[in-house]
Amino acid sequence: MTVLSKVTATVLVGLLAGGCAKFTADGGMSPVTDNVRREIGKDTVKLSSAEATQRARERVQALLSEPLSEDTAVQIALLNNRGLQAAYNDLGISEAEYVQATLPPNPALTVSRVFGPSGFAEVGFQLVGNLLAFATLPRKSEIAKREFEEARYRAVATTLSLSVDARRAYVRAVAARQQLALLEQARQTADASANMMKQLGETGAANKLDQARVTTFYAELSAQVAQARLAEKREREALNRIMGLWGSDLDYKLPSRLPVLPAAPDNLADVEVEAMRRRVDLIILRYEIVTLAKSVGFVEATRYMSFLELGLGYRNELETNDEGKQSSKNRYGLELGIVVPVFDTGEARVTTAREIYMRAINRLTERSVNARSEARLAYSTYRATYDIARYYQTRILPLRRQISSEVLLRYNGMLVDVFEVLVEERDRISANVAALNALRDFHLAIADLQAALIVGGTVPPSGVINTTPPPETLPLGL
Repeated sequence: MTVLSKVTATVLVGLLAGGCAKFTADGGMSPVTDNVRREIGKDTVKLSSAEATQRARERVQALLSEPLSEDTAVQIALLNNRGLQAAYNDLGISEAEYVQATLPPNPALTVSRVFGPSGFAEVGFQLVGNLLAFATLPRKSEIAKREFEEARYRAVATTLSLSVDARRAYVRAVAARQQLALLEQARQTADASANMMKQLGETGAANKLDQARVTTFYAELSAQVAQARLAEKREREALNRIMGLWGSDLDYKLPSRLPVLPAAPDNLADVEVEAMRRRVDLIILRYEIVTLAKSVGFVEATRYMSFLELGLGYRNELETNDEGKQSSKNRYGLELGIVVPVFDTGEARVTTAREIYMRAINRLTERSVNARSEARLAYSTYRATYDIARYYQTRILPLRRQISSEVLLRYNGMLVDVFEVLVEERDRISANVAALNALRDFHLAIADLQAALIVGGTVPPSGVINTTPPPETLPLGL
C-alpha cells in the first residue's frame, strides 16, 4: 500500500467513524427537565419561542392569582427567572459546540493565475485538507459529547440551586411579614396604654414617671415597627427578583404566617451516602474527570504531529519545445505537508493536560470530603432548629403567657407598678419574636438540607482543555 493510499484510508475511517451530530428538538433540555422533576417535583422549560413564552406567562399568572405558597414560589421562579433562561442558553451554546466538533473541517480551494513573458496565462487549482483534523475527528467528537452532557448537569445544578434560593427567599419574606404584624399588634396595645396613662395623668391618678415610661415604650415599639416594615419590604423584593416579577405581578398575596412545625422531624439514615449519590456538583466533577482523561490521551496522541495537510492540485502550464514552439499542458500533483517537531515537541501541552487532569482529581476529592461535612452539618442544624423551635412553642411561650397574666393580675391589685408591667411586656414581645425567628430558622434549615443533599456549592468552571492543536500553516503548492 502506498503512502497516499494509507493517508486516504485514514481520512475515510475518520469520516465514517465520526459522523455528524444533530441538534436536539429541545436544545438538550429533556435530561434537565427529567432530573429536576425527579428531584423536586417541579417543571422547568426553556423559553425558545413566543408560544413557549406565552404558555409560561399564562401559567405564572394563574399561580399568582392564588395566595402564594412555598412550592408555588419555586415553580414561578423556574418558569419566570430570566437568569435561569440564560443558563439554558449556555446549554444551547454547548450543544452547538458539540455539533460543530463533529463536523469535518472544510477543505481549502485556491486558484492561481500566472502570466508568462509571452502573455500566456497559466491557471492552477489546489484543494487542501487537514488530514490530522479528519483522522482525529472521532476522538474530538467523543470529548465534545461528554462536555455537552456535563453542560446538561450544570443546567440541572443551576435550576436546583435557584429552587433552593426561592425557598429561602419565600421563608424570609413570610417571616418578615409575620414579625411586622406581631410588632404592629404590640404597638397598638402600647398606644392604647399610652392614651390611658395620659388621661390618668390629667386627672392626677398617674405620675409623670409612669407616663414617660409608657410613652417611651410606645416610641421604642414604633421604631421597631419601622425597622420591621423595612425588613419586610427588603425580603419581599428579594423574592420578587428570584421569581422575576415586576409591574402588576407584584400584587400577589403572601400568607400571614409560616407553616407550623411538623409533629416530628424527618429521620435520615445516612446523609453522607445520600449526598454522595445525589449531589449534582459531584456528578459534574466525575464527568469532567472522565472527559479530561480522554483529553489527555488525545493530547498525547497528537504530541508530535500537530499539523498534517494534503494538497491535490491541477495546473495548466505553458511549455516550449526544442523548435521554439509553445504548447499548453495539464499537470496534476499531490503534496503532503507536515510540521517537523524540532523546537516544540508538545511536552508543554502534555504536561498542561496532565496537570489539569490531576487538578480535577484533587478538586473532586476535596469536594467529596466537604460534601460529607456539609450534609452532616445541614442535618444536625435541621434537627437542632426543630428542637429549638419546638421548645419555644411548648415551654417558653406558655411560661411567658403565664407570667404576663400574673403580672397583670398583680397590677390590677396594685401590687406592682407600671414599670414591672412594661418590663414584662418587653420580655413577652422579645420571646414571641425569638420564637418566630426559631421557626423561620427551621424552615431555612429545610432548604439548606436540600441544598446539601442535591445541589452542593458553586460548581467550579470546567477544566476541560482545548484539544485543538495550535494553528500552524505550511505553504503547499505544485
